[in-house]
Amino acid sequence: MSLMIAGERSGVGKTTITLALLSYLRQQNFPVQSFKVGPDYIDPMFHRYVTGRPCRNLDPVLTSEDYVRGCFQRHTQSVEYALVEGVMGLFDGATVELGERRNWAVRSGGAGSTAHLARLLHLPVLLVVDCSRMAQSIAALVHGYCSFDPNLQFAGLVLNRVGSDRHLHLLQSALEPLNLPILGVLRRQDAITIPDRHLGLLPTAELPHLDAILEQLAQVAAECFAWEQLLPLIQTQEPQQSTPVPTVPSPDFPSPSPASIRLAIAQDAAFSFYYADNLDLLKDLGAELVFWSPLSDTALPEAVQGMIFGGGFPEMFAAPLAANTSARKSVKRAIAAGMPTYAECGGLMYLCQEIVDFAGNAWEMVGALPTTAVMGERLTLAYRQVKALQDGVLLPQGAIAWGHEFHRSHLSVEPPHPLLELHRPQTAGSNERCQSGDKSQQMGEGWYGPNIHASYVHLHWGATPELPRRFMQHCSTFKADA
Repeated sequence: MSLMIAGERSGVGKTTITLALLSYLRQQNFPVQSFKVGPDYIDPMFHRYVTGRPCRNLDPVLTSEDYVRGCFQRHTQSVEYALVEGVMGLFDGATVELGERRNWAVRSGGAGSTAHLARLLHLPVLLVVDCSRMAQSIAALVHGYCSFDPNLQFAGLVLNRVGSDRHLHLLQSALEPLNLPILGVLRRQDAITIPDRHLGLLPTAELPHLDAILEQLAQVAAECFAWEQLLPLIQTQEPQQSTPVPTVPSPDFPSPSPASIRLAIAQDAAFSFYYADNLDLLKDLGAELVFWSPLSDTALPEAVQGMIFGGGFPEMFAAPLAANTSARKSVKRAIAAGMPTYAECGGLMYLCQEIVDFAGNAWEMVGALPTTAVMGERLTLAYRQVKALQDGVLLPQGAIAWGHEFHRSHLSVEPPHPLLELHRPQTAGSNERCQSGDKSQQMGEGWYGPNIHASYVHLHWGATPELPRRFMQHCSTFKADA
C-alpha cells in the first residue's frame, strides 16, 4: 500500500520523521523504496543515503499524472515497503493553470500538493503535527485537516515535539473523541539536528557525522512508533498494471545505438542536483554516463561527446572551482569545439565568467558565457512554464515545457537573445520560502548557443523523453564531426 508522510505545515519535522522511519526499516534489513513529492533534490539525497536506492520525485506539475502513477507503480513492484514524503503543508501546492494536456480536477489543495498525490495514488496519510505550542487546540486542528477533504484517508497521527508526560496526556485526551490512531510520539530531539543553509539542508556529502545521526534516528523510531500498526500500512500491495511511460523514439530524433554516446556528468559536492529519472532516461537512450568532478579532476573524461552540469552549490565551493584552472579550461575548450552542453542553475553559474559569493568575493569560472553570477538574499522559487525561443540542443524552437526555479543568485548581464520565454501565472504556487516578488507574466531567460542550453530552470524529462533524445542526437552529431 505505502504511506504518505504529510505535515500540517512546513517545518513540522516530516523530513526527520521520514528519515527516522527509513533508518529503522533499513536497520531491520527491510528493502524500502522512498519517494518525494515535488521538485526537491536535497531530501532525496538523504533518502538514497539511507535506503541505498534512488529516491523518485513525484511531481505532476513537472511531468503528468499518468507519469506519476507509472513511476510509483514501477518502483514499488520489487520492494516490500515504500514511503512517500510530502511537501510543505498537506494542502499546499501550485495554483497554476496547466492547460489541456493536464486537465486535472484538483478538488482541494494545489496542483502537486501532498493531498493531490495522496488522492492520485490512493495512499493513506500519516499526519505529522508540531505540538510544541498547543495542547487541547490540537483537536480542532486535526479535525479540520481530516474533514477538509472527504476523499482523503488518514492512517493516523505522529505527535512531534511533545514537551512532557503532562503535555502528552493533554494531547491524547483532546484527540480521543476523533478516534484517529496515534502511531508515533516524539519528544523534543534538540540533540538530533541536521544543519541547513540558504537552499535547505546541507547535502549528505557535507555531513561527516551523518551515520551517527541516522543511527540516533533509527533508535528514536524503534522506541517511538507503533510498528505493529505501521508495518502493514507501509507494506506494498501486489503489483498492479503500470501506466506505460512513452519511450518510443520520435521520427525526427531516433535513438542512437546502445552505449554509443559518452556523456560527462558533473557530480561532486558542488554539482549534485539530478533527478534519478533523468539519468535513467539517458541510460535507456543509450548513453554511457561518465561522472567526473569539476572540483578535483584536472580535465574532462576522455572521448565524451556531451556535457551535463546539474544544479548544486558552486557558490559554496567557488574557491576550489576557481583554483582548478585545468578543469575550467578543459570545459571551455570543449564548448568552443562545439560539444553539446546542458547546464541547469548551478551549472549555468559555473559556465559564467565569475561567481560573486555572499561575501562579495569574485571567483573566476569557465568563461563560456559573458556574464557573472552574483549571490544575493532574494530567493526565486517558482514553477515555470517555458517556451523555447531558439532552436536549441534540448528544446526545438516553440516547444513548451514545465520547469522549476530555486536560487539566490542573479546574472549581471542578461542574455541579448534569451533561450527561453518564462511564463509565471499570477496564481503561481504556494512556496515555503518564496521571496521573489516577481510579478511579471513572462520574461526572457537562459543563455543560448548552437551547442549550449544554460538556464536557471530545472527540468524533469520523465513525461518528455523527446528532450533528452534530442540532446543525445546532437551529441551523436558532435561525435561524427570530432
